[in-house]
This record gives sequence, C-alpha cells and structure tokens, in this order.
Amino acid sequence: MKDDNCIFCKLANGDIPTNSIYEDDDFKVILDASPATKGHVLILPKQHYANIFEIEDETLAKAAKLAKKIMTHEKDVLGCEGYNLVQNNGEVAGQTVFHFHMHLIPRYESDDNKNVIEWNHKEFTDDEMKTICDEMSM
Repeated sequence: MKDDNCIFCKLANGDIPTNSIYEDDDFKVILDASPATKGHVLILPKQHYANIFEIEDETLAKAAKLAKKIMTHEKDVLGCEGYNLVQNNGEVAGQTVFHFHMHLIPRYESDDNKNVIEWNHKEFTDDEMKTICDEMSM
C-alpha cells in the first residue's frame, strides 16, 4: 500500500519528478539527490514499507536481485572499482526516511570521500565472542 505522506512513495510512484534509471511494476531506481559518488542510486519499492522488518520476503528478494542487476550494469557503464550496498533500519542506524530503500554507491579509486561508510572497530575477548555467538545462534 502507498503512504500519501511519504516522500519516497511519491518519488517511487511518479508524483514527484526524479532522475530515474530503471522502473518496473514493483520498484523505481533513482539517482540520489545528494550522492556520495557518481552513480549513487536508491532502489525504492512502490509500496510502502517502513524498514526491512516490514517488507515482504518476496519483495526483499526482488530488491536484492535488482541491486545486483543495477550494480553490474553501472560497473560496466561507469567503470567503478567497487560498490557499497547500504540499507539502514531505524534512526539510530542512520535511517532518515522511513520507507525501505537501498543505497547503491559505486566506489572509485579516485574517490575524495573514501570514508563514506566507516565505523570504529571493537574488540571482544574470546569468551565475549562465544557468549555473543551463543546468544545469536538460531
């Protein structure tokens, strides 16, 4: 279902003009308005899902396949040497628009912002790692 108050629903469904590079029945892929690099795009589902916890498994699988297709095409066309695939969930994780979306960010040796995705590495003891592993095992 579409959310009439969601900017990404409006972008994905053509209510607001975009620089679109791909569209099908389920998704629209647009250039990011504030790109990290040349070719930085967003995959937007046309239906509204706030995050990965709400999106249907089938739609999520389609998004992953589409990401691979777009990244492969852009790698050929733009000549990038690498890629970041980013999908944030929740404000604490950096999500600012609460409509599921994927960032596809081509990476180039010449990037002037190689630290776009960066974190401080943590260290855990072997016992802490075992405890974490035990807690998370499915």
